[in-house]
Amino acid sequence: MPELLRQLSGLGGCIHPIRLDGHRTEYDVNTHTGEIGDVLHRLDSAGLPAGQLLVRCNNRRTTRCPACAEVYRRDTFHLITSGLRGGKGTPERVATHPRVFATFTAPSFGPVHNRPSSGRACRCGLHHDQDDSTLGTPLDPDRYDYEAAVLWNAHAGTLWRRFSTYLRREVAKRAGLTQRAFREYARVSFAKVAEYQKRGAVHFHAVIRIDGPEGGDTPPPAWATAELLTDAIQAAAVLVRVDGPVIDGRAHAFAFGRQLDVRTIRSADFDGGQELTERAVASYIAKYATKGAETATGALDRPLKFLAELAQLDISEHARRLIRTAWTLGARKELEELRLRAWAHMLGFRGHFSTKSRRYSTTLGALRTARAEWRRAQAAAGTDGETDTTLVVSHWVFAGTGLSSAEAWLTTSLVPAPGTEGEPTRG
Repeated sequence: MPELLRQLSGLGGCIHPIRLDGHRTEYDVNTHTGEIGDVLHRLDSAGLPAGQLLVRCNNRRTTRCPACAEVYRRDTFHLITSGLRGGKGTPERVATHPRVFATFTAPSFGPVHNRPSSGRACRCGLHHDQDDSTLGTPLDPDRYDYEAAVLWNAHAGTLWRRFSTYLRREVAKRAGLTQRAFREYARVSFAKVAEYQKRGAVHFHAVIRIDGPEGGDTPPPAWATAELLTDAIQAAAVLVRVDGPVIDGRAHAFAFGRQLDVRTIRSADFDGGQELTERAVASYIAKYATKGAETATGALDRPLKFLAELAQLDISEHARRLIRTAWTLGARKELEELRLRAWAHMLGFRGHFSTKSRRYSTTLGALRTARAEWRRAQAAAGTDGETDTTLVVSHWVFAGTGLSSAEAWLTTSLVPAPGTEGEPTRG
């Protein structure tokens, strides 16, 4: 039992681990002669308390695995923060570069129940509580444009990519430069996350920054200001457009909604609670990096295999109609490349939830690698240090997912230490 508890504690609270069968062997190698020496360590899955190697699922969804989602949220926080104030390989001078926090919304597909910021009643005549399940649902479901809503989600990633191109063009225009010349003076960097509104439409939160020509390593030109960047974002958001498919004679085209919020990010110090700070932005974006359509709309957190499954699921009727629309559209040959059936549980959205430009900051992969190297260093600290190098031979095969009922019961009694990941090194 103690050995099983130690193996489970290494998962750091993961409740849906990947199970692997196989082995891993480390050999002593003499770097001068190349001779392979004694076996230093051997791990065989059959000899483990659980009978298999258990590896964290690393699922970013809170609804699937809270522990792994928390690691993903913290990683995203550090990724965003390093692009705002430096660190993790990003120079601290980026804190002086012009940067804004922008929110891009979807257009309207029909009136929905809401809570107007003015304090007025909803169009239905009621004042909805913030936890009211009707928020975001159509006032008239039969007149709501479910087809356009699903196709908007499916094209949102393409719309963002085109916007990023338009933005560089608009910044260059305001600087009096051609696009080619602009690359010699400055670079636009960003990090964004997708969030579902309660109505099921994706919108984007983004940190956008102007750097010098080599990214955060170089200072931006004198003409680069937050005001210029804000003006360029507003212009690009209005201009960008993506032509969609023609379905039964109806031509679809996609653009951002009229609600666009762009705010300058200030220093890390609060100014009477009025300034939008670096930490507030990073926390806000990281929070939404672990949430999908299931959190906002009561939809699903995993793909459908058959449409008939919808009848057995406890989801909202609005989410059910969005999923059914995506499934139906997915059967059309002209929409095959959108893979709407595979992404029906995501209401048609098939992009990555968090993305960034190459020069914005560090990467999630770099953060995971740093943790793995730290764990290896900690493990090596207990050795005699006489080994020149090692040869690792491993072979692992997938054996399933999840915990047995007994393992799940034991896992609930384990509370991982704050900030620890506990992810075993993959063979």
